[in-house]
Amino acid sequence: MQLMKTGLVLLGIVVLSGALVACSPVTALNALAPGSTHTRTAGVAYGPGARQQLDVYKPASAAPAGGWPVVVFFYGGSWNNGERADFAFVGEALASRGVLALVADYRLYPAVRYPDFLRDSAAALAWGLTRAEGLGGNPRRVFVMGHSAGAYNAAMLALDPRWLAATGHAPRELAGFVGLAGPYDFLPIENPDAKPVFFHPDYPPGTQPLEHASAGAPRSFLAAAKSDKLVDPQRNTQALANKLQAAGVPVTVKFYDRVSHVTLIAAFGAPLRWLAPVLDDVAAFVNAAPAQSAATATAR
Repeated sequence: MQLMKTGLVLLGIVVLSGALVACSPVTALNALAPGSTHTRTAGVAYGPGARQQLDVYKPASAAPAGGWPVVVFFYGGSWNNGERADFAFVGEALASRGVLALVADYRLYPAVRYPDFLRDSAAALAWGLTRAEGLGGNPRRVFVMGHSAGAYNAAMLALDPRWLAATGHAPRELAGFVGLAGPYDFLPIENPDAKPVFFHPDYPPGTQPLEHASAGAPRSFLAAAKSDKLVDPQRNTQALANKLQAAGVPVTVKFYDRVSHVTLIAAFGAPLRWLAPVLDDVAAFVNAAPAQSAATATAR
């Protein structure tokens, strides 16, 4: 069994390495993503701007009673870079586990600063909440998820009611929040790319997700690489988990070996899933989370 496992690991490395000869790592992950697990609808507008669009990944499997769970995903990139097409492998991965996935763009610096990208993210999530049923999803099982800077966006939508309130929605409508390697308590900012995004050193009040953690937050899945060198997993992931748990919010916390800040999300890609069971754990969390009650989901 161990020999077989070692062989599979080596095979994964060889396959991915061969793909990397001809293209970038993210292109390789997308190129090697199975096409039979989903149907993709690209460039769906959730707002009027060029970067206010999302891609829909609908599972090829039959929807369960009530519809598929829905995950709205935001990628990272220090709020400076990123494209939804680069994260097709995440949409495929979620769809392969019976999850309707929406991978959204949002405006970036220098075109905008805080909090405009949160307004975009809130609009994308509101679009998912409103359109879930029409896409075959369950409107009472909608989750917000992000990696790195995208996990910050997702956390702020899940924890700070201001952003969804502007769209006519509320965090209580969410079935859950998934944060991967998120920065939740990062002042003063050290990353030079992020400094102008948050007006360093004159930070606006209320920018940190940790300060918004309360009993009203949705159940949460928080994960990070155990040896993350970019976002301290103890100061951020563990501290947010502690504060949510102290408020009575159900929280699942995972720290993974063999991955870094970047490969934590890359492990969603089919060739790299052997690195860590991140996809398995996220899918288990989403599929096990109970639907919001009708009264809660429709409350404003």
